[in-house]
Amino acid sequence: MAEAGYQYLLAYKITVPIYDYTVEFCKRWIDYKSRTKDQMEQAARSGMANIAEGNQQKSLAGYIKLVGVAAGSQEELLKDYHAYARQNRLSIWEKERVVRDVGELREVWGILKKTPTLPNSPNFPDLPNQPEIAVNLMITLVNQACYLLHKLSASLELKHQREGGFSEKLLKKRLAYRK
Repeated sequence: MAEAGYQYLLAYKITVPIYDYTVEFCKRWIDYKSRTKDQMEQAARSGMANIAEGNQQKSLAGYIKLVGVAAGSQEELLKDYHAYARQNRLSIWEKERVVRDVGELREVWGILKKTPTLPNSPNFPDLPNQPEIAVNLMITLVNQACYLLHKLSASLELKHQREGGFSEKLLKKRLAYRK
């Protein structure tokens, strides 16, 4: 079976470990009864699911809108990780330190880049056991996802500008048919 187009996008592929890690992060360190847990998990899931849903839209405008929803969800999740760090007096590291000191980040990217699409069981490394390392890993991954989603949105907007949208294409077909 052929893979859907979105499955080849780094902007999508990065959201998969973000969702998985967010579920694990919440199990470990967020009260299971709290609204924050539900919101974090839903924001992480939305970041992933809206890319898939958007890709299935007939309308490029619909796809652009859902990529924007995915980006907004990732931004919301980023704020939750920042709040967790602040409320638990954990340091937020510079990106360079995370890249240098958090091996899981390199492993995740190695898996993402190894194949055109994610394998069914990508075997991501375990979420670090120390909350400060884990929150910095998550902040970095979510920042990377936000960047990639904004790049995807800009690319889709440019495509829409060059090629037109679904309604325009339907109108052209209708006019051609009438001739």
